[in-house]
Amino acid sequence: MHDYNYFVPVRLVFGKGKIDELPKYMSKYGRKVLLAYGGGSIKKIGLYDKVKELLSGYEVFELSGIEPNPKITSVRKGVELVKKENIDFIVAVGGGSVLDCCKNIAAGAFYDGDPWDLVLDGSKVGKHLPFFTVLTLSATGSEYDGGGVISNPDTNEKLALLGEIFPEVSIMDPQYTFSVSKWQTAAGSSDIMSHVFESYIVKDGNIFTDGVCEAMLKTVIECTPRALEKPDDYDARAQLMMVSSFGCCGLPALGRTNSPWVCHAIEHELSAYYDITHGAGLALITTAWMKYSLNEETAPRFARYGVNVFGLNPADGVMANAEEAIRLTSEFFKKIGMPQTLREAGINSDEHFEAMADHIFSHWFGDLKSAIRPLDRNDVIAILRSAM
Repeated sequence: MHDYNYFVPVRLVFGKGKIDELPKYMSKYGRKVLLAYGGGSIKKIGLYDKVKELLSGYEVFELSGIEPNPKITSVRKGVELVKKENIDFIVAVGGGSVLDCCKNIAAGAFYDGDPWDLVLDGSKVGKHLPFFTVLTLSATGSEYDGGGVISNPDTNEKLALLGEIFPEVSIMDPQYTFSVSKWQTAAGSSDIMSHVFESYIVKDGNIFTDGVCEAMLKTVIECTPRALEKPDDYDARAQLMMVSSFGCCGLPALGRTNSPWVCHAIEHELSAYYDITHGAGLALITTAWMKYSLNEETAPRFARYGVNVFGLNPADGVMANAEEAIRLTSEFFKKIGMPQTLREAGINSDEHFEAMADHIFSHWFGDLKSAIRPLDRNDVIAILRSAM
C-alpha cells in the first residue's frame, strides 16, 4: 500500500431536473456572472434558455465558442472579460473543454500576467474565481477535479493546468447528454476508460482501488453500447456520467504506484499538432501502449484485467489472458467506432514524432520511466510508429 493525500471539495448534484437547484448555491457569490459555453448544442436542447432563466436576477456576460481542445485564445478572452467587468463568479455549461477553459479563466482572473503562464507553471496558480458547472458530456471528469488541459496553437502545445481549481458545485443531469452524437459519446467513454487505465495498469495496486477501477471499466464497457444504440437510455447515460466524474478525481489511484499517465502524455502531443478528438486519440494510443508494454513482468497486471473485467478463465494462463485482454480492449474501441490507427485518425506521417517525444520529456508532469514498462524517448517514438 502506497501513501496518498486526497482532497476533492466539490459538491456533485446529480439527477433529473437538478439544474433547478443551481440558484441556491450561487446566491452568496455576488451578482455579476460569466456564462461560458461552446457551440450551439446547448441552445438546441433548451439548456441555454433554462440557464438564462435561472440567472434572470444576475448581470450576465457571455463567452461562447469555446473549442474542443480549448485554446489559450479563448482563455485570454475570458480573463479580459472578467477583469474588465469585475465578474463575481462563472457558470460553465458544456463538456470538459468548456470546464477546463473556465478553470484557466478563474485562475487567470487573479493573475497579472498571461494565463498561459499558469499552464506552464502550476505553482503560479493561486486564488481563483468561484465557478459552477452544468455538465453536458460524460468524458473528462473535469466537473470533479482541480485541473484541466489547455492548447496553445502558436506553440503546438497541449498541456495540463495543474492546481486546486475546483468547481463549487457541478450539476449533473444525464438527460443533457441524450443529444450527444455517437462519435462524441464513444470518444467520451474512451476518455473515461483511459483515465482508469492510467491508474489501474501500474506495478502495485490494492484490493480496494483494483476493485474500483475494474467496476468503472465494466460500467463503461456495458453502458456505452447501450447509449449508442438508444441515446435516451437514461440508466446507461446516468452510469456513464457517474463514472466519468470519478475517473480523473484521484480516487482510482489511491494507495497505488504513482502513474505518469503515459497515454495522455502521448495523446496531448497528437492533439497539439493535429487537433484530433481527445478520446479517439486515447483509444488508439491505449492499445498501442498496452501491446508495447506487455512482457513477462507486466503480464500479470494485464491478465488480472482480463479475468476481472472481461471474465477470462485464469486457467488459460497469465500471458494468454494478458494478450486476450489487450485484444478485447482493441475490439471494444473498434466496436464503438473509435479509430484503430493514426492513419484512420487522419495522421499519415511520422514527421513530428521526434519533436513530440522531446516535448514530452521536457514538459510532461510525470516521469515515463516510472510506467509499468519504463519508457524513454525512443520508446515513445516506437509506440507512435506502431500506432500508424
